[in-house]
Amino acid sequence: MKKTSLNTQILFGVLAGILLGWGISGLGQESAVAQTGLYIAGLIGTLFIDLLKMVLIPLVFTSIAVGVANLRAHRQMHKVWKATLGFFIFSMALAVMLGLTAANLFRPGEGLQLAMFQDAMRGFEARQMSLPEFFAHFLHSLFQNPITALAQGDVLAVVVFALLLGIALVVGGERYANIIVLLQEFLELILMLVGWIMRLAPLGIMALLVQLVATQDTALLATLIKFIVVVVGTTLLHGVVVLPLILYLVTGMAPLKFWRGAREALVTAFATSSSSATLPVTLRCVEQHLHVKRDIAGFVVPLGATLNMDGTALYEAAAALFVANLVGIELNLMQQMIVFFTAMVGAMGAPGIPSAGMVTMVLVLQSVGLPAEAIAILLPIDRLLDAFRTAVNVEGDMVGSLVVQEWVKSTHHDKSGV
Repeated sequence: MKKTSLNTQILFGVLAGILLGWGISGLGQESAVAQTGLYIAGLIGTLFIDLLKMVLIPLVFTSIAVGVANLRAHRQMHKVWKATLGFFIFSMALAVMLGLTAANLFRPGEGLQLAMFQDAMRGFEARQMSLPEFFAHFLHSLFQNPITALAQGDVLAVVVFALLLGIALVVGGERYANIIVLLQEFLELILMLVGWIMRLAPLGIMALLVQLVATQDTALLATLIKFIVVVVGTTLLHGVVVLPLILYLVTGMAPLKFWRGAREALVTAFATSSSSATLPVTLRCVEQHLHVKRDIAGFVVPLGATLNMDGTALYEAAAALFVANLVGIELNLMQQMIVFFTAMVGAMGAPGIPSAGMVTMVLVLQSVGLPAEAIAILLPIDRLLDAFRTAVNVEGDMVGSLVVQEWVKSTHHDKSGV
């Protein structure tokens, strides 16, 4: 009998997770069966995320250091980082514009009174930060003791240290060839571990989706349904139309071919709601299924997991307009431009700060004088929306690696006269 592929197993896991989650929520939170089911799902889901996080830091460190060392060796480094940053800024700007346009068109939050959410807002303590403070904090989080960053799992600081180490390895030349070989072998070992962990993916994803579906507050979802539909619809539009269109125009790759190769990573991102935890799976998909060269994938994907946040930027911009509608404030064009830039800066700077997304959301609201406490309204529905925006964040990283590879290849051909 033919063995079922991992992709098919994950698909079964997704369907089983959604059905079981609905079943448990139908039983009611009080029933012993529901509590037992949620406890078991919690154990399995946490184990899966912990395993991914276990390999995350060594994977980020080795893939970026090796990627930079190899790129510099081919004299392609400057092309790759310029193309990478250019793509990240372009795709995030498109996402924010999409979020603002949808929020202006559909005006979610209009007709709802802020008084309805008074209880939620009373108990919420917003951690406030001005833009200059946020900037200082962001810069400080880039350069840290690498041992501390590795131990604490601070992805952004690890990325920066690995970048600098990769450049130093190249500048050092032949003297450090042994260290590069050692790092390459270590990277291959980590990728072998990722392969093993992925065998648990169908079960882990099923457990995470059981929790997600079973614990949603349906009454609150109904109140905020318009906002949820606008955000999810716009996020999906960016993920299903905009990003695949960019990919097709630059590389000629058909969307279906891309989704087949990217499925494991997208489903894992949706279930875990964490770009970082999904990173091992993303790298595996990009290299093995989408055939991006390891040195380019090893540079673009980990950097994207910390800087390229299309879904988050779109959500923060749309949420700011949603809160403005709730409060009854009309944001003018200038104020919406401020939201545009702070949503981009906030999304890029999100890692490295505890409860990152919420801090940057406060930043966006404060930039145009909206009440930071209004975030409390978004917290109960955040887990659901987070699943969608994380999947689009991860998709952006994968599309970015393919676009960068194509762009570097074409400029290389132009210059060599091929």
